[in-house]
Amino acid sequence: MNPKLEVVGIRKVFATRRRTTEALGGVSFNVEAGEFVCVLGPSGCGKSTLLNVIAGLERPTQGEVRMDGAPVLAPGRDRVVIFQEAALFPWLTVRSNVQFGLRLLSLSARERERRVEEYLELVGMRGFERVYIHEISGGMKQRVALARALALNPQVLLMDEPFAALDAQSRDTLHAELQSIWAQTGTTILFVTHNVREALVLGTRVLLMSARPGRIKHEYPVRIPRPRHIEDYALVDAAQEVLADLREEVLRAEEEVGYDRLAR
Repeated sequence: MNPKLEVVGIRKVFATRRRTTEALGGVSFNVEAGEFVCVLGPSGCGKSTLLNVIAGLERPTQGEVRMDGAPVLAPGRDRVVIFQEAALFPWLTVRSNVQFGLRLLSLSARERERRVEEYLELVGMRGFERVYIHEISGGMKQRVALARALALNPQVLLMDEPFAALDAQSRDTLHAELQSIWAQTGTTILFVTHNVREALVLGTRVLLMSARPGRIKHEYPVRIPRPRHIEDYALVDAAQEVLADLREEVLRAEEEVGYDRLAR
């Protein structure tokens, strides 16, 4: 059987009049159905670019992304992205935001309402259906964004540092809730982060990317029992090895920035 998601030799080059930048230098990995894979790396290593290529929002310079063996050529409802900013409509209520994507599907009004209720319950937002987005906190906004994405029944959920802007308490709460949601739904998740402990709390596997041009430097299976918390002793111990490898790439990235400044 094919993996759910195959990333095969992805290169991405951005060219301007002044310079050419190779963001991704040949990224390859597979994600099996139902996995929760975290992609970790230093700033500027191409993590978000990689996610955009998988989502079909960017075309690779070279290589191919495949879903269930079929090439990804454009965005599709089988892959839904949750960004760092929740990208919700502030003039709509919580319910209307979750309904928005469902209106594009051939669903009855009853089915749309059933899904809205189901996924708002799943993310802990029942009772807030009539509240407007500008009236809720950042953590609640990300819960609504998650409900909106899951209501579409995507085959792969792509998450681009969705908790990076949240305070520590909200982030810890959402870590626990996302683990529970993943266990209940079995959704395949690819999660981009720059936080080592976050990656180890959430992932079944962690993929460490090198400094630009981004490649997969190392893979870490995570066998710590769930539910996990960011302060667990086993997680803190596991983070040490990953942090050492990440620091090497952070230093390389900083050297690259220094060379770039000199070149200008």
